[in-house]
Amino acid sequence: MTAETTAPAASPARPASLLAGVALTVAEGAALVLSGAYIIVAALVETTRNQGLAEYGGVVILLLGVLPLLAGRALLRLRRWGRSPAVLIHTLCLPVAWFMWGAGGVMAAIGVVVGLAGLAGLVLLLNPKVTAALYRTAGAES
Repeated sequence: MTAETTAPAASPARPASLLAGVALTVAEGAALVLSGAYIIVAALVETTRNQGLAEYGGVVILLLGVLPLLAGRALLRLRRWGRSPAVLIHTLCLPVAWFMWGAGGVMAAIGVVVGLAGLAGLVLLLNPKVTAALYRTAGAES
């Protein structure tokens, strides 16, 4: 056995826009997981009329946060399927930002941040360089 046969194959290059998109996707996923966990704990500690409904909403938000975390992991491994859930989460940021903007006050400022994060994620992940990196076939010359 020679060093050439035992050396691992070089991993394909990941564009900077892909890495930035993954970072943004993972940050959004972590924010959703944390807010879902907070809602669950707050509902268990407080006495509310809709106690079961609050925990259910927290579980839904927590599970929704797991999706971008898995998508970010897949994108780091250059798996094509990871882009669809990541783009979905970034697209969902836009109507959320719109309704937050309509609430006014501090919520409007947070809505601007959420909207900009959604737009930035879409631009980063739908970049032609990212598409080329994800849809590169082994052994094919482009």
